[in-house]
Amino acid sequence: MAQAQDHSEYLLRRLHTLAGVIPVGLFLLEHLFTNATATTGATSYNQAVSTIQHIPFLHVVEFVFIFLPLCYHGVYGLYVAFTSGYNAGQYSWGRNLLFSMQRITGVITFVFIIFHLETTRFSGHAPTFAYVHQLFQNPAYFWFMVIGVLAATFHFSNGLWSFFIHWGITVGARAQQIMAYVTMVIFVVLGGVGIAAIWAFTFHTA
Repeated sequence: MAQAQDHSEYLLRRLHTLAGVIPVGLFLLEHLFTNATATTGATSYNQAVSTIQHIPFLHVVEFVFIFLPLCYHGVYGLYVAFTSGYNAGQYSWGRNLLFSMQRITGVITFVFIIFHLETTRFSGHAPTFAYVHQLFQNPAYFWFMVIGVLAATFHFSNGLWSFFIHWGITVGARAQQIMAYVTMVIFVVLGGVGIAAIWAFTFHTA
């Protein structure tokens, strides 16, 4: 009985890490780089959003490939965050710090996504540059988005480390150490892309 439960939890965690990369992680990348078109002006951003809005069966695609995996990854991730043990004596100080940050940023990202969807996708307003620019004129919104974007990009980037381990890609200690450095570089790059978009939305005018 206990063995079956352990096997079930193992599969759920593997699916959790997979959903965090495909398709949720891919959606994060698409979203970041779509928003980054704002750095070249309002027209570029509006055109990029319009292209997405004209995808055939967009609502079905969003529900099946984004909403459902996101709900599973988010809800199960919260369960893991509040039930996982912290084996401080088994790992290094740095690894334990990243372990804690992964769970903290997961909770922040979960709240951030709900708020972000409410103020954009389900707001009833067209997702134009002018509308987003208006949102960013509120300092509280600006800083919440900064924190949310950094939390989301860190959670995704650091989560890649766990993904590569769970799926048997990085087996040895050296491979895992190298991957840890790679994922932190990914975080810096993606965080920079997100902050650049926020800066453009805030200080560029339509």
